[in-house]
Amino acid sequence: MIAFLKEVGRGKRGARDLSYEEALQAADEIISQRATPAQIGAFFMAERIKMESVEELQAFVEMLRKAAYRPEALPEGIDCAGPYDGRKKAFFASFACSFVLAAAEVPVTLHGTPSLPPKWGVTLHDMLHAIGIRPEELPRESLLHTARRTRVLYVPAEEWCPPLKELRPIREQLGMRTVLNTAEKLIDYGSSPYLAFGVYHNTVFDRLARLLTKLNYRKSIIIQGSEGSEDLFIDRPTRTYVVEQGNATLHVVSPEAWGLDTPVPEKDWTVAAQVEATQAVLKGEADMGLINQVVLNAAYRLHHTGRVDSVEEGLYTCKALLESRRAWEVYEEWSSMLSSAVKA
Repeated sequence: MIAFLKEVGRGKRGARDLSYEEALQAADEIISQRATPAQIGAFFMAERIKMESVEELQAFVEMLRKAAYRPEALPEGIDCAGPYDGRKKAFFASFACSFVLAAAEVPVTLHGTPSLPPKWGVTLHDMLHAIGIRPEELPRESLLHTARRTRVLYVPAEEWCPPLKELRPIREQLGMRTVLNTAEKLIDYGSSPYLAFGVYHNTVFDRLARLLTKLNYRKSIIIQGSEGSEDLFIDRPTRTYVVEQGNATLHVVSPEAWGLDTPVPEKDWTVAAQVEATQAVLKGEADMGLINQVVLNAAYRLHHTGRVDSVEEGLYTCKALLESRRAWEVYEEWSSMLSSAVKA
């Protein structure tokens, strides 16, 4: 490990990227914790300064995938990969969106953990606790059975990929973004051919497009969404990169093009507020800005997965699923099944 630290930790001008083979070795040392806590922290900080290369990111993703439980034979769907450090200023549209997609017969994989640095925001994990679901205490088969029935899989990432739990203390002590903030979102627990991946800065579009090509997704969309999430904005255009067959194309998604641009209410997005807004959207009783944001995101993902021929068709489909309360029925069944599940 010391040899790798000497290469990545020479400072901004002297540091070099590790080769793919070297990065695999470094990732293995860290994920297995054969490296010491001091070495792991030093590596994370050096990579943060240098910026991770595509090969280094790929190595960490593949080593985490190797360490994770990734069930086989799940229906093909979309993985919604948002930041594990949560949200403070933005509505968690992706959660409500997942039940709209499931109602449209598109399987969805969600995943997360209790909040992490640097943001320490509200996470999906926090929201599940608020509605009486403790996913970290549920057996895998309960989560999978619920997913097969409702088409929504939630993965408690630290339980299904134990190194993430083991490395949490170091990440909390550092208090900053590390290579794991990207890699953990790409473990792909459901072996999904489609991906919606959130980023904060558009400067990483090209690098992540090359990474996703190496990871062999059928079609990915990188979204510069609210708070670095995979959620398209509803009050302004969103920059996205669509990656398919090795090609990456910039698309700017403008809600105004479909008459959906709506102001979003400013509020303190606590756990309780996120849960209340999610349920109100699925019942059709929320602020129109929140409803429109969920409809736009669901329609875009429906088109992304090839289930509709256009975003316009997706909008009609998703509006109907909300108005008929079919999405709410899926949510009720999903939450009821997980609330009543007991760890064996």
